[in-house]
Amino acid sequence: MNRQNFDRSRADNQDNVLDILQRAGISLLWKENDGGDKNVAKNIPLKELARDNREGICDGDTCYDIAMLENLDQEIATQQGNRMIFMHFIGSHGPTYFKRYPKEMAVYQPDCPRADIENCSVEQIVNTYDNTIRYSDYVMSQLLAKLDSLQDRYNTALIYISDHGESLGENGLFLHGMPYSLAPEYQTRVPLLIWMSSGFSQSKGIDVECLRSNSELPYAHQNLFHSLLGVMDVSTKAYQANLDLFAKCRTSQS
Repeated sequence: MNRQNFDRSRADNQDNVLDILQRAGISLLWKENDGGDKNVAKNIPLKELARDNREGICDGDTCYDIAMLENLDQEIATQQGNRMIFMHFIGSHGPTYFKRYPKEMAVYQPDCPRADIENCSVEQIVNTYDNTIRYSDYVMSQLLAKLDSLQDRYNTALIYISDHGESLGENGLFLHGMPYSLAPEYQTRVPLLIWMSSGFSQSKGIDVECLRSNSELPYAHQNLFHSLLGVMDVSTKAYQANLDLFAKCRTSQS
């Protein structure tokens, strides 16, 4: 399914990409820090973060995303064969943007340390959101450092994508969730980041320079389904090579 023909009931009652990957023999784990997997991971192992009070990590209600990296070495080692870990970060979800980063990471000031953002100025809201982005960058840097350190044992890679963007007062709009036909690009245009160890790109026959040259092409969330199947060499009639963003950059099949 794509955006035009998506149906929630149909989606809940058919295999998704995680189901197909697991059936192909790949070890999977879903780590959750954003209020639920929306049934996406209902058939695979799922680990939800404990929100017990831990200074600098969790406040009993929410956890900073850095907590997702805890026990990662052990979780990877516990899996068998080819393995994938899906991390559902809380990222920059509002309106409580200020809860997404520790106080010492509040670089952009003045920020908006409250949930009722209507009582903050646009400058404060933007600063608070920018602090969440800066903190997400930090979390990604730590995750990449971890994957880099594991190269002597595994061929590692990372794909990061946001589910939606955010309006921060442009034309009087805030948050997200407008109908796609009406939503501004601030809500619909999102980052897609890909990192691969040299061992991973070589084992998969992926030309990294080719990927870089295609980085400005328009992609959509529907590309993720086919790209995950393609890069993990899963053969299925559901796969469409034209929607696999790696396909044109593969010099050989692994």
